[in-house]
Amino acid sequence: MRFKIDKFVIAILIVIVVAYLFPSLGSKESTIPFDTIGSIGISLIFFFYGLKLSPDKIRSGLKNWKLHLLVQLTTFLFFPLLVIAFKPLINTEATQTLWLSFLFLAALPSTVSSSVVMVSIAKGNIPAAIFNASISGLIGIVVTPLWIGLFLKQSTTDYNIQSIYISLITQILLPVILGIILQRFWGKFALKYSKQLTLFDKSIILLIIYKSFAESFAEDLFGSVKATDLLLLFAIVIALFYMVYFITGFISKKLHFNSEDKITAQFCGTKKSLVHGTVFADILFPSSMSIGFILLPLMVFHAAQIFIVSIIATRLAKRENILE
Repeated sequence: MRFKIDKFVIAILIVIVVAYLFPSLGSKESTIPFDTIGSIGISLIFFFYGLKLSPDKIRSGLKNWKLHLLVQLTTFLFFPLLVIAFKPLINTEATQTLWLSFLFLAALPSTVSSSVVMVSIAKGNIPAAIFNASISGLIGIVVTPLWIGLFLKQSTTDYNIQSIYISLITQILLPVILGIILQRFWGKFALKYSKQLTLFDKSIILLIIYKSFAESFAEDLFGSVKATDLLLLFAIVIALFYMVYFITGFISKKLHFNSEDKITAQFCGTKKSLVHGTVFADILFPSSMSIGFILLPLMVFHAAQIFIVSIIATRLAKRENILE
């Protein structure tokens, strides 16, 4: 069985290498207005996201409420609680920052495109996947800052929840609402040029990743990170994924979900959005913290989730073909 490495994952790795080789271009002293470009790009990403959200599909999707409730509880409750369970083991400033980066990963909403694609390959409940992936991004605007605020304000004095929500509302929520309002006029345009808009989304995310890592490399914030630390981080990410995957599967069986709903619950419940992560990180965390370091577990998780779920989806699809 052959698997292709996701092109976006390759692009992320290339961007990190470029940031390592040319950190000055993305540093705080750079003359290139990365912050302005990123802010405008972020607003456009979520405007286009709103254009793709159909109010009719959202209303019809509310019917399968048990599945939706399980996915959202997994995304915003089970995931963070698993990470919080390890909080007593944190006793140094360095491990505190690393733990916060994992909590940030755990508190993020689900992805949209990859969740739906993988559910489709595995022959799961596609309408439910679209609904959950879409609504997850909106819930995350409210819930993710609350989780981070519970612990970040303990270690920093410049965590202002009011200013954070103002930034989230102006940069994310308002563009989404505007997109939903204009969906009846420009929705077909968004669907027609979906691939081009996805390319735009990824380009903005790569720009933000470059800026974050360039600043970290310029300040030598990864100087203390060893190869063994990266291997340990990768092992923790894999363990976290499988814990959530099997917990979601166990609960799905207890709720007597059919195979399509179980697939959707496990695939949507275990995904985390790199798009939201790169945006939220820049808003939620103070400038004194390394955004590149905060994003590191998320990017490892992003690559791992695509690889693991693609294998699982392919196997499930083959099994369904045999049963048919």
